[in-house]
Amino acid sequence: MIQGTGSHVGKSIITAALCRIFLQDGYRVAPFKSQNMALNSFVTEDGGEMGRAQVVQAEACRLKPTVDMNPILIKPTANTVAQVIVKGKPVGNMSVEEYIDFKKDAITIVKESLSKLVNEYDVVVIEGAGSPAEINLKSHDLVNMKIAELADAPVLLAGDIDKGGVFAWFVGTIELLSQDERERVKGFIINKFRGRRELLNSGIDFLEDKTGKKVVGVIPFFTDISIMEEDSVSLSRHSSFVIRHSSLINIDVILLPHISNFTDFDPFELESDVRLRYIRRFNEIDSPDVIIIPGSKNTISDLQYLRSLGIYKKIKKCVADGTELIGICGGYQMLGKRIIDKDCIESGSSTEEGFGFLDMVTSFYPEKATYQVNAIHIDSGVEVSGYEIHMGKSERSQKSKQLPVFKIVRRGANKVELIDGLKTEDGNIWGTYMHGIFENDFFRRRFLDSIRIKKGSKPLNITTKYDREKEYNKLAEVVRNNIDMDEIYRIIFS
Repeated sequence: MIQGTGSHVGKSIITAALCRIFLQDGYRVAPFKSQNMALNSFVTEDGGEMGRAQVVQAEACRLKPTVDMNPILIKPTANTVAQVIVKGKPVGNMSVEEYIDFKKDAITIVKESLSKLVNEYDVVVIEGAGSPAEINLKSHDLVNMKIAELADAPVLLAGDIDKGGVFAWFVGTIELLSQDERERVKGFIINKFRGRRELLNSGIDFLEDKTGKKVVGVIPFFTDISIMEEDSVSLSRHSSFVIRHSSLINIDVILLPHISNFTDFDPFELESDVRLRYIRRFNEIDSPDVIIIPGSKNTISDLQYLRSLGIYKKIKKCVADGTELIGICGGYQMLGKRIIDKDCIESGSSTEEGFGFLDMVTSFYPEKATYQVNAIHIDSGVEVSGYEIHMGKSERSQKSKQLPVFKIVRRGANKVELIDGLKTEDGNIWGTYMHGIFENDFFRRRFLDSIRIKKGSKPLNITTKYDREKEYNKLAEVVRNNIDMDEIYRIIFS
């Protein structure tokens, strides 16, 4: 089990790396995280919703993701309220107190999923959450030492040296654990190290003498490996930051307070002719070629946020000047005339006027649509795949001259003929419920080339392959070269 000294210290990425290393070494391996709090989610083949991090880890294992790998997903809708998803299906919105009470039953669900994986695979790599030393959470722990105890799993404790204070984090965490928990921790992994390795020696010697536990790895800070991030905390380093230096195609993604599935836009980072930015404030928007409003876990609240900051007015001006505007899922809903949530499923507001670009009205219902889909882009005939995760249903005005964007031909296991999305008559504003459409390499390049042509440039006609396999192998190589795998195998099999 990989636990951490805190959030965003690298637990997810280290887990993914170890999954690929064990796979390369001939083991049947699977990931597990009992409870994940994240707004980046994915839909499995059978329509279950789970955290994106465990999807990445499953891919590192060359497995199809299943909800047993992440039986509980928590998607915050407000500071003290979240939608709780159990074995892929939402069971309702809960306050903190309600969820703590719910954990009494949830432990049985977690045990079932964990046991299933343990019985099926040679190695299960378990990821913790936050820190095992959160004193206020230990009495109802469902994700750290309680899980390690259930699985009788040895623990490696990861810390982020780039933030500073990593030795104090390690020692402090160990000091706050019980004696049994301390004995379960078998070693430390120092993550995100920059500089000369020998400069760490005195600190490592002190840490090992103080705790009696070995440092089993020092993982260097890297920026050249493209692995999807777990949650929007990672966007703090991307906000208003130029991902690519080329400015031929400028794409601005609005960084919503409840942004979900921002990994939809990771593939743009691979394209040499794209500058991708995540924008917080209206004055950062400077006539880009494309503005994207992404998914949201609280669409009405984020719509109100965009209005309050004046971002809507700036978007409207950019559109008038020729900027292409795209909405994905919640962002698509915002582009319509109105959003109705009479049962307050997502927020405390029952209705909110949309931006009015698209002739449609969205209504929220308790049922959640979670499907993997195959579709055809109507204008080009290009085939795409993606997934739906939404609770709203959008209906176009009967008198509208605006047309759908995609025709869905498969939803889950069923062949269908459904329309998705809507676009203005000139095609400059459009939206879709489908996540993951820009992961389709040919569709992404066709989209980017259409922007190039608008700007008077020649299309590249070169499809960049979004090759995750190569990235997982690069990740495994970096970690394997900087971690003591002999010691890890000794810990596992002793």
